[in-house]
Amino acid sequence: MKAVVLAGGYATRMWPITKHRPKMFLPVGDGTVIDVIFEDLEADDRIDEVFVSTNERFADTFAEFIADSPYDKPTLSVEETVAEDEKFGVVGALAQLIDREGVEDDLVVIAGDNLLSFEVSEFVDFFEAKATPCLAAYDVGSKERAKSYGLVQLDGDRVTDFQEKPEDPQSTLVSIACYAFPAERLPDFETYLADGNNPDEPGWFMQWLQNRGDVQAFTFDGAWFDIGTPESYLDAVSWYLDGGTFVHDDASVEDVELGETVHVMAGASVSESRLERTVVFSDAVIRDSDLRNTIVDEDARIENLDLSGALVGAHSQLE
Repeated sequence: MKAVVLAGGYATRMWPITKHRPKMFLPVGDGTVIDVIFEDLEADDRIDEVFVSTNERFADTFAEFIADSPYDKPTLSVEETVAEDEKFGVVGALAQLIDREGVEDDLVVIAGDNLLSFEVSEFVDFFEAKATPCLAAYDVGSKERAKSYGLVQLDGDRVTDFQEKPEDPQSTLVSIACYAFPAERLPDFETYLADGNNPDEPGWFMQWLQNRGDVQAFTFDGAWFDIGTPESYLDAVSWYLDGGTFVHDDASVEDVELGETVHVMAGASVSESRLERTVVFSDAVIRDSDLRNTIVDEDARIENLDLSGALVGAHSQLE
C-alpha cells in the first residue's frame, strides 16, 4: 500500500508566516503538523512508501526536512508549479503523481495540513474491511461552517449523497481530506479528468465516484483541524496543548504572565509581558508587551506594544 501526503498549498491566508515556509512545518508541541502524520504512516507496516506531493517552490525545503528526519518511508514527488495560480488542483496533482510515480497499489491520501485525533491505521483498517473508495467524515457542528466543505449523507457507512460546498447544507457531516482508493480504481482519476470535471476540489471527484459505485465513510469523534488560517492554527495548537503552555528549555521567559495556549520556542526571549493564545517562534524577542491571538515569526522583535490577532513576520522590529 502507498500513501500520499498532500503538501502543495501556498497558504496565502497566513502570510507572512507561511510566505517562506510550508504551513505543514508550523510547530505543534515539540514537532510540526506534518510530523504527526508521518509518525502514523511510519508506524503502519501495511504502508511501504509515502509520497510527499509538493510544489517546486518548497521542494528544497521538503527535501532537507525529509533528509534530516527520522522517517524512512517519505520520498518527494514534485509538482511543476511555483505559484498559487499555477496549481493543477488536488485531483489533477494526484493523477499526475500516480502516473509519475507509477503507483499500482492501494492508495491512502491525506492532506499534510490536517491535524487528526484518530490514528491513520484506524482508517486503513476500515478501508481494508470495505475494499471500496473511502473517505473520513467529521461532524463540524455548524451548518455555516459546513458550507465550506463537502457534505456527506450516509446509510450506515455507505455514502448515499455528496454535495461539494452546498449553499444550504442539510447536515453538518463533512468529508475531510483523508481518502483511500483500491488499486483497481486508480484509473478513475484519468477518466474523471478526461471528461472535463473539476480538477481542484477532491470532493467533486468523490461525488463522481459515489454516483458510479460504493463509497464508504469512516466517521470519527474527537477533533479535526484544517490548518489554513491563523485562527485554525491557533485552535490546533490549543487542542494539542490542551489549552496549556509549552515553553522550550532553551527559551528565556522572565516576569511573564502566560495565559491559555502559549508556545514559546527555542532561543526566544520574553520578559515583562503577557501572552495568551500566542505562538512565539525561535529567537524572537518580546519585551513589555501584551499579545493575544498572535503569531510571532523567528527573529522578530516586539517592544512596548499591545497586539491582538497579529501576524508578525520574521525579522520584523515593532516598537
